[in-house]
Amino acid sequence: MENAIQHTQSTALKGRRFASIEEQNEFLENWETKWAAQRIHGSTRRQVEAMFQEERPFLKPLPVQSFQYFTEGSYTVGDDTCVRVDFSSYAARPAAIGSRVLVRLFDHHLEIRDLMTKSLLRTHTRSTKPGNVALPDAERLFNPSRETRRILAQARAIGPATEQLCQSLFDSEGRVGQRKMWGIVGLARHNPRRLIDRACAMALQDGVRSYKQIRALTERLFSEALADLNEPVQGELAFTQDDPLIRSGGDYADLFNLGAQASAALPPTLKEPAP
Repeated sequence: MENAIQHTQSTALKGRRFASIEEQNEFLENWETKWAAQRIHGSTRRQVEAMFQEERPFLKPLPVQSFQYFTEGSYTVGDDTCVRVDFSSYAARPAAIGSRVLVRLFDHHLEIRDLMTKSLLRTHTRSTKPGNVALPDAERLFNPSRETRRILAQARAIGPATEQLCQSLFDSEGRVGQRKMWGIVGLARHNPRRLIDRACAMALQDGVRSYKQIRALTERLFSEALADLNEPVQGELAFTQDDPLIRSGGDYADLFNLGAQASAALPPTLKEPAP
């Protein structure tokens, strides 16, 4: 096919200009019928049209769809039996956990293939928004792995509400929920643990299971805590002369007089003998 295009460009189209694509196609149709198909091929010494008629019964029809372009790369199958592509998870079975697979990305779907043989393993419709999980319920793993135990241990170190929330996520979503759990325990890198645990307690009470919402709760609590630190412990009080704790001026005068009288009644201080 490439040689035929080169032959057409160097013979029929060389040095010619056309006003429209329709004019060019009409010229090429006439050139193909009256000259190219009737000529004797230089290598086979046979007429091109005669050889085409011999091959014609064996030619298959062209596909309805045009060739689909794709990009590909190798990905690791995670602990949840999925590959993570563009922030979404796609089931990769029968590929084993920890193995590398080839992923071909088309416009609207993706293919998961064996990295060595290129054989097709799974096909998925591409997610239109991040965070989606293309994993049948029957393929979800609910048995805790070493990674699960490591996450729960970190959640336990943050607080009881955090551990309870992470355990709830695992119980409802299986290992595929571990990505949310990693996000929750990862909040401890930049936020106080007590605030994270408080946010998780609020999430449990309200039925929230979204990592983004829990992060937003934690950030809000952190901002409120900073605002409290910036406020003075006690506001400035205005000066006043009237208060139940303040006595009148006469009481202070009587107290002064009593003190003076008591001081006058004391015996004089003994003078030291002259030298």
